Amino acid sequence: MKKSLNNILNRPILLFSFVLLLKSAVAWFVVFSDGPNWSMVFTEIPFFIIVFSLIEWLSSKRKILYYMIANLFITVIYFSVLMYYKYYGVIATYHALQQADKVTKVGESTYSLITPYYLFIFVDIVFFLLFMFRPKYIAKWKERGTYRISRPVLIGVSTVSLALCLFNIWPNHASMNEIKKAESMGILNYEVYTLFADSTEKEELIDSKEITQQAVDTIKGAETPQSPKYAGADKGKNLIVVQMESFQNFLIGLTIDGQEITPNINKLAHSNTYFNNFYSNAGQGTTSDAEFVVNSSFYVPKNEPATSSPYMKKSVPSLPKLLSANGYFTTTFHTNSVEFWNRKDLYKAIGFDKYYDQSFFGDDDHIAFGSSDEVLFAKTVPELAVLDAKDQPFYAMVISMSAHHPFRLPEEKFKMKLPERYQGTLLGDYIQAQNYADYAMGQFLEELKTSGLWDDSLIVFYGDHQGVPMYTLGNDEKDLLQEMIGHEYGYTDMFNIPFIVHSPSGSLPSVIDRTGGQIDILPTVSNLLGVPLQNQLHFGEDLLNSTSNLIPFRHFLPTGSFVNNTSIYLTGNDYEDGSNYSLNDNSVTKDGSTEAQFEAAERLLNMSNSYLMQLPDRPDQQ
Repeated sequence: MKKSLNNILNRPILLFSFVLLLKSAVAWFVVFSDGPNWSMVFTEIPFFIIVFSLIEWLSSKRKILYYMIANLFITVIYFSVLMYYKYYGVIATYHALQQADKVTKVGESTYSLITPYYLFIFVDIVFFLLFMFRPKYIAKWKERGTYRISRPVLIGVSTVSLALCLFNIWPNHASMNEIKKAESMGILNYEVYTLFADSTEKEELIDSKEITQQAVDTIKGAETPQSPKYAGADKGKNLIVVQMESFQNFLIGLTIDGQEITPNINKLAHSNTYFNNFYSNAGQGTTSDAEFVVNSSFYVPKNEPATSSPYMKKSVPSLPKLLSANGYFTTTFHTNSVEFWNRKDLYKAIGFDKYYDQSFFGDDDHIAFGSSDEVLFAKTVPELAVLDAKDQPFYAMVISMSAHHPFRLPEEKFKMKLPERYQGTLLGDYIQAQNYADYAMGQFLEELKTSGLWDDSLIVFYGDHQGVPMYTLGNDEKDLLQEMIGHEYGYTDMFNIPFIVHSPSGSLPSVIDRTGGQIDILPTVSNLLGVPLQNQLHFGEDLLNSTSNLIPFRHFLPTGSFVNNTSIYLTGNDYEDGSNYSLNDNSVTKDGSTEAQFEAAERLLNMSNSYLMQLPDRPDQQ
C-alpha cells in the first residue's frame, strides 16, 4: 500500500489527475441532475491527461509549479461553473467569465451563493501553499518532479486521451441543450468546444431588408386589427414605467400567518389591469437587460448582457425615441451609478433625454447598491411633479433596487414577522425584502395620487427578473414554496412576473390572462397613448389586442426554449426530446408546443440580432 502511494506521489500526472477528478465530482453534483457517475471518468480525465502530458513533455524544471498552475486554472473553471449555475441555471463559458469585473461590484450577491462544501475544491491548493515552500518539502517536490515519463508512453497516452475527447465532443456537438451537451462532452471539453465553435461558426445574419414588421408578425402568428381596442385611450398622458427589482408573480395575494406579503401591490393589481400570465425576457444582464427589452422591444443578445454588446454602439429603435418624436420629454431614475452595467451607453443607445443616478440620489439609507427605495421614490416624485407642471408630457422610467439578491435588509427595515421556519433562508430573506419594497411602493403610490400624477399618467408596473432561482433553493426551501403556492415550484413560477397597468381612462378590463412578456410593453403602451408604430420595428405585441403569443427565452434556459399560450417549452438535444411545462401548475404536459413554434422562436432571435447588428453606428461612435 505504501509503495503504491509513493508511486502515485512520485508521478504528478496521476496525483493531480486524481485530485481534479474529485473536484469535477463536486461540479457534477451541483450542475447535473444525475450527479457524478462513471461517465465523468471518461469525459473529464482525458482532458487532464492532455494538459499534464504537455507539462511532462515541455518542462524539465519547476514541473510541479506548472502542475499547480494548471490545477489552479482548472479549479477556477469548475468553481465558476458551479457558482454560475446556482443563479443562472446554465453552464458558464468564457462569455460569462468576461463579465467577471461585475462580480466584484455585486460581491454580497455572489458570496451568498457559496455553499461551504464548494470550497472543498480549493483545499489541495491551500495545502500545497502551506507546505510546498518549506525547505524539506521543496526538496521532496523537486525530487518528484525529476521523474520523467518516456516519450513513447506520453505520445501513446496523449493520443488515446485526445481521441477520447474528440469522441465525447463530436457526437454531441449538435445538441441544443447546453446542460446535456456539457454532461455528454464533459465540462472541460464543453468549454473548449464552445471557444472553438464561437470562433469558427459565426451566426449568419439575415439581410435587414427581409426583416420587416409583417415578417415578424407572420412568424409570431400575430394579427394587428384594423381598429385596435383602447387605441389612444390615454392619449396625451404622461407615461411612468416602474420596474420592480426581483418581483415574481407568486407574491401577489400571498399571505403568511395571515400577513399579506405585498398588500400595496395586491391593491394595485386588484384595482387596475393585471396581466397574470406575463414573463421576464431578461438575459445575463438581468435588470439592465429588462430595461433594454422594455425600451426597445428587441431580444437580448445570446452570450452577453445587452449593455456589453455591440448594440450599445447603435442607435436602437426605442420607446424613448418614439415618444420624443411625439412631443415627450424622456428620463430615467436609478439610485446606482450610471456607469454600473454600462447604463451610460445604454441610455445613449435608446435615447433618454436625461438620467438620474447616484449623483442625484446620494447614498443615504443605503440598501443593496444604493439609496433605498424610500429615498428613490421620495426624491423622484418631486422631479416628476416639476415635469408634469410643464406643457410637455413626459416618459419616466423608475427602477427600484432594495429587493436585490441576496435580499439582506437591515433589521430596522423589517415590516413583518416571519415564522421561525423561514428565518435564515434565502426564501425568508426574499419575502422580507419584497415586503419592505412593497411598503416603499405604498408610499410612492400615495405621493403619486396626492401630487396629481396618478390621474395625469399612464403608469405600468412589472418585475424585472426572477428573484428565487430554483437552482439555488435547498430542499427545505422548496418544500416551503410548495406549501405557499400549492404546487411544486418550477420554471413557470420562476419566470412569471406581474404586469399591472393603471390607465387613467378607466376603460381597460381588470384581469388579462393571455401570455405576454416584457418585450410586449412597448407596443401595448404605444397603443394606449395613441402613438403609431408603423415605422418602428418591434418584436412584441399589443397585449390588449393579441390573441396568441410566442416568446423565445434567450438565457436561463437551454437554447431554443420558449413560452407560448399554454406552456413553457424546454429544449432537449433537439425539439423531439424537449419538455413542456404547463403555465397553470408547472406540471409536465405531453403536448403544448409544436416544432413550427420551436423553429419560429429561433428565427425571431436571429432576426432581432441581425437587425440590430446591421444598424449604422451612432455618430458619436463613428
